Amino acid sequence: MERVDIKIGFSCNNHCLFCVQGDKRNFCGAKPKKEIKESLKEAFKKGKKEVVFTGGEPCLHPDFLELVKIAKDIGFKEIQIQSNGRMFAYNDFCLKVIQAGATQFSPAVHGPNAKIHDYLTGSRGSFEQTVQGIKNLKKLNQYILTNTVITTKNYKSIPRIADLLVGLGVDQFQFAFIHLGGTAWENRGWIVPKKSQTISYVKKGLDIGLGADKRVTTEAIPYCLMKGYEDCIAEAIIPKSMVYDADFIVEDYSQYRKDKGKVKGPDCPKCKYNKICEGPWKEYPEIFGWKEFKPVTK
Repeated sequence: MERVDIKIGFSCNNHCLFCVQGDKRNFCGAKPKKEIKESLKEAFKKGKKEVVFTGGEPCLHPDFLELVKIAKDIGFKEIQIQSNGRMFAYNDFCLKVIQAGATQFSPAVHGPNAKIHDYLTGSRGSFEQTVQGIKNLKKLNQYILTNTVITTKNYKSIPRIADLLVGLGVDQFQFAFIHLGGTAWENRGWIVPKKSQTISYVKKGLDIGLGADKRVTTEAIPYCLMKGYEDCIAEAIIPKSMVYDADFIVEDYSQYRKDKGKVKGPDCPKCKYNKICEGPWKEYPEIFGWKEFKPVTK
C-alpha cells in the first residue's frame, strides 16, 4: 500500500548527534491539529492507506493521541509511530496510543548499551527508556520495527545491537547508514565512517536477525557492497511515499531520493544493479570519493 509520512512537529527530548533535522526544533513548532487533519484527508484521497507519524518526536505533540484517532477514523489501514521510543516507557501511554488506533511502532535503538546509545542521542537515560518502551509494547502484542543509524561510534557494535533486538523480541529491524544533513553534517568530520569499514559488522547483524527469523534490512548501502545480502536492501521494498515536511510536500519520496538525495558514481553504469540501485546519499562521496564502490558485472 502507498504511504504518507507526516512530520507533525520537531520538538524532541533527544539531541542526537546525527539528527538529519538539525535545528528545526528551534523554529518549527508543533503543526496545528487542523493542518495535520487536512493533510491526512488529502493523502487518503490520493490513495495513501498507510500513515507514519514522525518529526522530531511525534509523541510530544500536544494533540498526538487525537491525531492518531483522526487517522484511524479517516480510514488508514496502518498507523505507524516513528519515535525515539522514550514515551513508551510509560505503560499507560502505550495503552492510550494503541486504543487511539496505532498499529505499528518504530523506535530507534542506536547502541547495545546506555553508554553508546545515550552518547549518540545526547540524552542520559534514553537507552533505559527506549528499551523499557519496547518491552512494554511487546507485552501488549504490538508490531515493532526498529531503526539504527550507522555511525563511527556504533558500527562495531551492530552485532550486539542485533542480539539485543532479537532478545527484546522486535519483529523487524533496520541498519540505516547516516544521512549527512542537519546535525550530522555539522559533525561530518568525525561521525561518518567509511561504508567499507562497516559492512562486515552490518552483515553479521543481518545474519543474527535472519537466524532468528526476523525481517532485516539496510538503507543507503549500495548493492555493490551488499553481495549475498541483496534481498535485505530496503530501497527495493520501500512503498511509494508522500511526505509532509515542515513547510513543503514531497509527492513521491522514492523519486525525490533518486533525483535529489542520492547520486551515482562514474563506474555505476557498468554495474548490473545500476537500474535498481540508488547509490549513496550525495554527501558521502563528497567526503570519501568513489573508490569503495566497485561495479558488479557478474
